[in-house]
Amino acid sequence: MDLVIGCVTNKYATFSGRARPKEFWLFQLFYTLIGVVVIGIEIEIASFQGGGSLRFMIAVFGLVTLIPFLAVTVRRLHDTNRRGWWILIGFVPLIGAVWMLVLFCLRGTEGANRFGEDPLK
Repeated sequence: MDLVIGCVTNKYATFSGRARPKEFWLFQLFYTLIGVVVIGIEIEIASFQGGGSLRFMIAVFGLVTLIPFLAVTVRRLHDTNRRGWWILIGFVPLIGAVWMLVLFCLRGTEGANRFGEDPLK
């Protein structure tokens, strides 16, 4: 849990350095679970309003978590010795998403690389 809290506080907008797989996947789990809760609350609010929804909470959640999401993703790419610009490949339909998933599942570069020291050491 400390890794997730660190992503949202200490490393909120830190795009330099490397993120080990555990940090990345715990943040993704946190991001997904909180997102599901926020969407569930919005659905309940919409049901009380007769079908209309403000979508306010979803927008706030998205804005608050966008920068840490991008930062941890870029740091994870750095761990695989790739530049942060590789995040843009995720915009390619299907192929981009599959390729990003493969990259995120790869082990990071052992030892130091051009983006910093090995986060596992």
